[in-house]
Amino acid sequence: MYIDSHAHLFNDDFRNDLPEVLSRAQDAGVRTIVVPGTTLETSYEALELAEKYPFIYACVGFHPHEASKATEQSFNEIEQLSKHEKVVAIGEIGLDFHYDFSPRATQEAVFKRQVEIAVSRNLPIVVHTRESMSQAIRIVMEAAQKYPNWKMGATPQGAVDAARGVFHCFTGKADEALQLFELGFFVSYPGIVTFKNSPVLETLRAIGYKKILIETDSPYLAPVPLRGKRNEPAHIVYVANRIAEQFSVEPSEIGRTTAENTRRLFGISS
Repeated sequence: MYIDSHAHLFNDDFRNDLPEVLSRAQDAGVRTIVVPGTTLETSYEALELAEKYPFIYACVGFHPHEASKATEQSFNEIEQLSKHEKVVAIGEIGLDFHYDFSPRATQEAVFKRQVEIAVSRNLPIVVHTRESMSQAIRIVMEAAQKYPNWKMGATPQGAVDAARGVFHCFTGKADEALQLFELGFFVSYPGIVTFKNSPVLETLRAIGYKKILIETDSPYLAPVPLRGKRNEPAHIVYVANRIAEQFSVEPSEIGRTTAENTRRLFGISS
């Protein structure tokens, strides 16, 4: 059983065959899919999918590329959407200093504002970073220090621990991942683990697989041997297989562990 913790199923690439895409995912063992919004409009679309399909859950928020479009009214709408029972996080939010489609100061302000919404709703966050890891870690660290009870709860083993969010498509170093673990965050890996000479494998081997999630980031980042094609949730098996190889375990062990982490983070039972 697998959970695809990050797939943009509202994307135009899925307009004509989403039922078939979802059927292939279920045949591949994908039992749950989390769909993060990137704008106010796509947040509504993610929620519509979650309302239509019992195994889909939604996240709502403004991607850093879209930060310039965020207004106080849209923040209010995001907060209202977050009260829906099928909304499990604020996301996809964060910082992208590679493209700078929105000014960096605006990105930081919008990121912080959405973290505040997450804290007020006691929800986790789904974080995007590109060439901005240290800045993003600083912001979530400040939030964790300011709000120590944010998403603090008991683990299945009875220990008290936080599950505050996930840094998706993680390309950071091992020390950054360990810092995030200490702050109550997970890191997530998509098809980049299958790319030739992928530097994330060294980090993955250093941090282990006990505090990670897996994702496809569909329709992007299709894994080897499907690079250049549309990605979809069924392809999560390539991610699980590649990670399993690194630790000489069965893919089912990766599926089980990452599914447990995803359910714990997002508070979902399926």
